[in-house]
Amino acid sequence: MNLSFFDQFSSPSLLGIPLILISMTFPALLLPSLDNRWITNRLSTLQLWFINLVTKQLMMPLDKKGHKWALILTSLMIFLLLINLLGLLPYTFTPTTQLSMNLALAFPLWLATLLTGLRNQPSASLGHLLP
Repeated sequence: MNLSFFDQFSSPSLLGIPLILISMTFPALLLPSLDNRWITNRLSTLQLWFINLVTKQLMMPLDKKGHKWALILTSLMIFLLLINLLGLLPYTFTPTTQLSMNLALAFPLWLATLLTGLRNQPSASLGHLLP
């Protein structure tokens, strides 16, 4: 078997399907499904408890005006947790090790907070940008 130095970065595949796609779609099975009842089984109860815990921890230091960010911050936190847990599986690659994914997640959130601050409190926001 002839390997190069860069073969360690190639995505492993099974029957021509990259395993990273399978491992990234697997956590979607753990998310609650739509049903006419709120709590259907123990797994959905555990998921709702965990989402509530994460939301409480994220929103505790913020005031009431900051709670409008609860949905995006909670979903981002759970997404990052699931993606990083995928790195524990054998033969998978954690996508958050790439700078491109981190920048794609961080830059829009940073820009949104900057523009929101400039819109609501322009003098204080410009004061933070000074050296």
